[in-house]
Parts: sequence; C-alpha cells; structure tokens
Amino acid sequence: MSKTIMLAVLLLGQPAADQFGQIQRAMNKAEDFTFTDAEERQLGAEISARLREKYGVVQDPAVHKYVTLVGSVLASSSSRPALQWTFVVLDTDGVNAFAAPGGFVHVTRGALALIQNEAELADVLGHEIGHVTQKHTINAIKKSKIGSDAAGAATRSALLEQAINMGYEFTLENKYDRNDENDADKVGLGLADKAGYSAAGLSAFLTRLADRNKGLKDRSGIFASHPEMKARLDDQSKYITAQKLAASATVAARYTQSIQFTPVPVDQLEQVAPPSPAAALKPAEIKPTGSGKFGLGGLNPLGREKSSSQTVASAGSRGVNPDRDAKGGPNKSAVVVTVTAAEIAEFRKGITG
Repeated sequence: MSKTIMLAVLLLGQPAADQFGQIQRAMNKAEDFTFTDAEERQLGAEISARLREKYGVVQDPAVHKYVTLVGSVLASSSSRPALQWTFVVLDTDGVNAFAAPGGFVHVTRGALALIQNEAELADVLGHEIGHVTQKHTINAIKKSKIGSDAAGAATRSALLEQAINMGYEFTLENKYDRNDENDADKVGLGLADKAGYSAAGLSAFLTRLADRNKGLKDRSGIFASHPEMKARLDDQSKYITAQKLAASATVAARYTQSIQFTPVPVDQLEQVAPPSPAAALKPAEIKPTGSGKFGLGGLNPLGREKSSSQTVASAGSRGVNPDRDAKGGPNKSAVVVTVTAAEIAEFRKGITG
C-alpha cells in the first residue's frame, strides 16, 4: 500500500478536527522548512549549472574578471559578504539577469551590450545581489508545495531535488512579485551608492529596455516593460530622494573599454525551438553527486545539465518570451576567475567621475 493511500485510510478513522489539524500542519511545513547554508549553496550551484547549460558561458576571462570586480565591490558591503559570490556572464543576446541562492549572480551578454556604463552595471548586479541577500527564491520555495511534501519525503536529498527543480523554474521565469522587485531595487541602489555609483543608472537602463521592448505584448526577460514599470521607476526615484543617495560616478570610460558587445534588437533574437509538450511532463533527473562540494570556482557543479531542457519545458510553453528563449552559446564551461582584496580595493579607487 502506498504511503498516500495508507495516510488516507488512517485519516478516515479520525475525527474531522484531527484530520484538519494534520492537514494544516502539513501545509505549514513550508514555513518550517529551513535550508542550511550548505544546502542553499547547493541549490544555487544546481540552478547556475542549468542556466549555463541553457545559455552557454562567454569564454572571456577578462570580461568575467571585470564583472566580478564590480560585483565584488558591491557584495563586500552587502548583508552577506561572507558568501562565496560567483558572477557568471551567460553567452546569449537575450537581455536578462538571474540571481540564484548562495551567491550566484548571472548577467547575459545581451544585457551587458545594452548597459552603457559601470554605474548601470552596478545597479543591475546590486539588484541581483539583493535577491540573494533577501533570500527571495528561498522564501518562495518555502511557501510553495514543497512545504506540504516535507513530512512525507523519503530523504532530505529527495526534498532538495524538488527544491532545485522549483528554484530553477522560478529563477528562469523571474517570478518575483512586485514587493520582491522593489526590495531588491532598494538593496541594489543602496549598495551602488555606498560604492560611489550613481543610483540613477538602474532607471536609465530600465527605461532603455522598456523602449527596446515596446512592441512586445508580453513580458520578456527580467526587467521587461509592463504596466507596473512607471510605478517601479517612481518608487526608485522616491527612494533615492528619501535616502539621499547622492553618489554620481558613472565610470563610462572603464565600462566601454571592458565591455564591447553589440546589442541585438529584440525582434532579431535567434530563438531556441519550443520544447515538446511531452518533454514538459518529464521530471528532471538529479543524480547523487558523490561529493560534498558545491558550485563553481574549482568546486563540483552539481547541476544535471542534461535534464535542463526538460525542467524548462513547461516554462517554454507559457507564451512568447524572446529574451528567456534566446539562443545560447555552445560552450557551457564555467570561467573561473579570482579577485583579491587588494584588487577590489584598487578597482574601487577608479569609481570616480
């Protein structure tokens, strides 16, 4: 007899109040379930591996080092500076950025092409760092169906597999609600201003992206044009004024020297073929790793990239999304770069003008 049927039989013999209490306790598991720091890192490493498989990775250490330096300046002043922050440049012309738990921040080649200066990059990376430090993806998973499965999961690893699949789809689809987005905006703008960057860079980038996407009926990518955009920009402006974020550096020259990608119009993005409905029904396979190490930078990537197309299949069937479905590059290998405290300090000195 299956566990589900057995539970149902047992419940039939209990008073309604007891049945309701057990159901309610199962539903509350979402709030009770807690990820350890190592599990959060594992979750982020798996999601990052699948994003790398979907979009490929720009194989240019200089570009990765530059983005990592900008990100590291911000992350070092965040509420979670001790995370093993990892910055990945994905090889696609789609304009997007993704934050995965545990310190994984991704930005696409297409986003770097549309960004015009270092302050804008800092504001975008700061926003993604905010999603990580505020644990928006982790909290979304905890509030999801996984909570009701916590008590019945055969093993902790089985529960984590569910969290990984759910977390990947959430990340790929940018399912943050308006409160999460505004929260991440505030964190990112504050980090950028603290480093000396103009906090106005995010609104400049969003406005440019909204103009790029004005012909689209649906949202596309992370900072897509939609009816709430004006309200979001207004909220940013009010926050900058209220918090007196007065830093003004844009560092345009260093950005154009370091990033030389060319933006591609949204209607010219090469798309991947939509996955078949049958594939959407197949669960992703997560195999045991045989290792306790997580992530990038010399650690073992845990993502089973082979199954990523299955994981995103249901997402791919939910309407047109040119940036999400933009074709990626062929090389999926992580580009590992290291930055020292001395390099970060020296880089910080260039945040002027």
